[in-house]
Amino acid sequence: MHCPYCRGTDTRVLDSRVADDGGSIRRRRTCSSCAKRFTTIEQMQLTVLKRSGATEPFTREKAVAGVRKACKGRPVSEDDLACLGQAVEDALRLSGAAEIPAHEVGLAILGPLRALDEVAYLRFASVYRAFQSADDFAAEIAALRADRVVPEPAPQPTG
Repeated sequence: MHCPYCRGTDTRVLDSRVADDGGSIRRRRTCSSCAKRFTTIEQMQLTVLKRSGATEPFTREKAVAGVRKACKGRPVSEDDLACLGQAVEDALRLSGAAEIPAHEVGLAILGPLRALDEVAYLRFASVYRAFQSADDFAAEIAALRADRVVPEPAPQPTG
């Protein structure tokens, strides 16, 4: 670690603390050369393995950008999208893998999006799963309906 003040390479960790609900580590450091103190934040780098074989760092905003298109014209706020992005990133980090296939990122998006907005979910799923016909939509709609919890009817008064 280079000191941000003198660029010295001999630094010592004074204190380490977990930050961001375990997603990163905050370290307080001191430089042996200039004696100044500074803070670093370490975070596990998630990498996405694309179909082409190339890798790139995971960015929450890129994941949310695709979902934003599916949500166009729907009653979904930017806060909702931010929460969805956080849920997707958390799910990917919980997998414990540092390199995640792009397909897994899409799967991580589908669950929270389905709970957020069914129409946006169908739009996203139609592209992600490459629907070929109306039958593909019908099958997905049938699956959505089957998974819904049907409330029990209220008892009718007798008398």
